[in-house]
Amino acid sequence: MESEEGFWGAITHPRGMKRDLMDIICCPLDKHDLDLDVESEEDDEVVAGTLTCTDCGETYPIEDGIPNLLPPDMREETPA
Repeated sequence: MESEEGFWGAITHPRGMKRDLMDIICCPLDKHDLDLDVESEEDDEVVAGTLTCTDCGETYPIEDGIPNLLPPDMREETPA
């Protein structure tokens, strides 16, 4: 059933990565902790930034609020 807000009704899309996620995610290569470097935030959520492994130094981008934790060789190099 369609509501005034549209087909999805009151369901909203998160704007960014919640900082609480840092408690549960780790480097997919070696399972060590990640450091967060925030480039932009909206409503206390990370919209853009970088996650860096504290052990191996590999970096993982956060774009449009979504952390890309794919290993480097599995990531697309061209921006969407």
